[in-house]
Amino acid sequence: MDRTQGQVDPAEPSSGPARVVTLTAGDFTLTVNPVDGSEIEPLRPGAERARPRRRDAAGRAARDTAARPPVLPGAPASARLTPAREEERARLVRLLSHGRSVRLTGPSGSGRSGLLDAVAADCAGVAPDGVVRLSGYGQQQPGELLHALYAAVYEAPDERPLRPDREELLARVREIGAVVLLDDLEMGGAALDELLRATPECAYLLAATPDTKAPSDASHLEEVFLGGLGRAESVEFLEAGVGRALTEEETAWAGDLRFASEGLPLRFVQAAALLRQRDELNGTRGGDEDEEPGVFEERPRDAGFVPLPTLAEGAAPAELLALRVSESARAVLRIACALGGELPHHAHLPALVGDTHADAAVAELLGCGLLTPVGTRYRLASGVARQLEEVGYGDPAAEEARTAARHYAWWTGHASVTPERVAAEADAVLAALAGADVVAAVLLARTAAPAFAASLHWEAWERVLRSGAEAARKAGEVAEQAYFHHELGVLALCEGRLERARAELEASIGLKGALADKRGTVAGRRALALVTDREAAGAAAVSPPLRLAPPVGGAVAPAAPGPVAALGPAVPVAATGPTVPVALAAPVGPRASEAVTAVVPARRDAPANLAEVFAEPFPMSLKPSPAPALAPPVAARPVAGSRKRSVLLAAAGALTVAALGTVVALAVGSGDEETTPAGPGPKVSSTTPDVPAAGTDTAGEPGGNDSAGDPADPAGSGSGAATEAEPGATTPGEGVDAPTPGVSRGAGAKPSGGGTPSRKPPVVPPKTSPVASPPTTSTSPSSSPSASVTPTATPTPTTSVSAPTATGTGTGT
Repeated sequence: MDRTQGQVDPAEPSSGPARVVTLTAGDFTLTVNPVDGSEIEPLRPGAERARPRRRDAAGRAARDTAARPPVLPGAPASARLTPAREEERARLVRLLSHGRSVRLTGPSGSGRSGLLDAVAADCAGVAPDGVVRLSGYGQQQPGELLHALYAAVYEAPDERPLRPDREELLARVREIGAVVLLDDLEMGGAALDELLRATPECAYLLAATPDTKAPSDASHLEEVFLGGLGRAESVEFLEAGVGRALTEEETAWAGDLRFASEGLPLRFVQAAALLRQRDELNGTRGGDEDEEPGVFEERPRDAGFVPLPTLAEGAAPAELLALRVSESARAVLRIACALGGELPHHAHLPALVGDTHADAAVAELLGCGLLTPVGTRYRLASGVARQLEEVGYGDPAAEEARTAARHYAWWTGHASVTPERVAAEADAVLAALAGADVVAAVLLARTAAPAFAASLHWEAWERVLRSGAEAARKAGEVAEQAYFHHELGVLALCEGRLERARAELEASIGLKGALADKRGTVAGRRALALVTDREAAGAAAVSPPLRLAPPVGGAVAPAAPGPVAALGPAVPVAATGPTVPVALAAPVGPRASEAVTAVVPARRDAPANLAEVFAEPFPMSLKPSPAPALAPPVAARPVAGSRKRSVLLAAAGALTVAALGTVVALAVGSGDEETTPAGPGPKVSSTTPDVPAAGTDTAGEPGGNDSAGDPADPAGSGSGAATEAEPGATTPGEGVDAPTPGVSRGAGAKPSGGGTPSRKPPVVPPKTSPVASPPTTSTSPSSSPSASVTPTATPTPTTSVSAPTATGTGTGT
């Protein structure tokens, strides 16, 4: 048979009519159309959804047969448990019979699947719904497992497939009472807790590896660890696999192998296959021992003897086992390596390999321990794929994946293939889709997606659609890309993911509009209208809409300002801006289902005082939190009731200002005693020395610069006249004796450095005798009426005393 058998060219017509399936998904009727895309519509008014019914005994038997791996051609291999496994089997059956859930933990190759088969036979009549076998391989969330459990126990009453929504699903699985054997578990924690809570009447036997996420403490699972075999058990197990007693050399080799492999049963299955192949080779080459070698034979008599495998070959036997199997079996191994370890159904192998007897290779590989059952299919055993790829079995992976993808594209699109058969081959189809080129991937996704949708295997449906959309984008197939986005939007709508549904449908409508596909655009807009309706219904159920209400009677009258009480001298308060509104406008006629947001008008013509500004933001008493329910409209609230709070707030502000002035005065007064220059003469604090006219220096020249080292003024502060400068200007070159910022200079102050001439012309006042001013506590004279006194710790060497400035904050006593 030609190797290309079963392949189809993308340009070839379909092998049969289009398969259109109508199913019920929650509240929707879904019509899966492989040609134009799926159509979705709500259930017709008055149409009742069919109630599912439980399977009877015959239905449960057929279901159990369908859940097991396919029966291989040839004699079935006998499975036998060791005495240690028999004890664990009895313990698991006892726990499950009492309704306890058990987590069976063991490494890959420890014999978990074989133990589950034995437990399933003992628990057949324990639960009313029997034993349900599920596979958790690749399942990270409990959603698809719950749907698989529902499909295993319930069946639709009519021919139309039924996929319930989440509410109905949880209600149905809560009533299931069965012993659930879940192999290859890959989830734990909160996801596992959700699965257990959804099915309280089920007893679970969960088989997982040690690296799987542990369950939470609230799961209350019994833990059973499955270890390796002992020395005696391993020898007995190996003898049963070989079919004869072991020699002393083989027994020692088996002991070393047990130490290297930690007693895993899978390693001894593979070791038994190595010994059987060795016996066959030795018996074939040395069968006629009585005959002497011929004259022209150049080999010695004992050259056909095959020694025992080394310990390294026994620990990693995949390469040696693959060399001793048939050519068809090696071709099957190359296909499995190309598909990531997944093995297609044995019915597909003749077309994929090109050998009519290739289906018998699966039994050969399974007997060698190179394959292991996973759910309803087979895949390479643990570590086999890595060992084979190291010796070159993965080199033609791209070509093998392309061949598998084109074969599955022909097979899934054939009208004689049911959706259930396609769903059983889902893992191999997805593996071929992942490894194929973009052209073959688009073709396979286009034909496999409708079959997965009709089989209710929606996780595989979504994965195929996403892979197909990415492949179509890379290949530039706009029409196929629009189809995949449309299907993704329909799937999201069926599962209640409205935001995702809207995004996918809008993308599909845009692509179909660019292609002028009117029929596809109409189908997309219908689905988008359903999304809009669901969003509106969900928004109305979650929260009422907000509505702005206009104020009643136009503007709101401004509140009357309250009086401000002052303690001590009066403190002027400047206006701080527009009036802060304190009254809420009443809404006009709100409906009971609407939340009203009141509009508050703002007044900008009335002045505001300190009490009005702080009356509302800082109340004297805490206000209770508003109730979550809708309150009746609030009328305008007068401000007269807050007069007392306004008076107290204003009094507190005035008291704060007075206290600040007192602190400043005390600080300045304390600085007077510290800044008096020390000298032999008496301290002068009540008189003012003669000051020369402003604008002249010691030589009598107007606008001159003072000398920093004047011998007549050793302190550098009282002899020269200060240069008049503009307000706020600073004098460069000020040293240690520079005035403190915030303190103005007096008429007799002199900068320590060279001064700069003023920009204004000097003003010479009439020469009059200085008038002594009354003594004050301020030791820093000032000549600017706008300067303010600031407390400072820097000593100022001056003896002049002047009156306080006009903007001083207080007087010292």
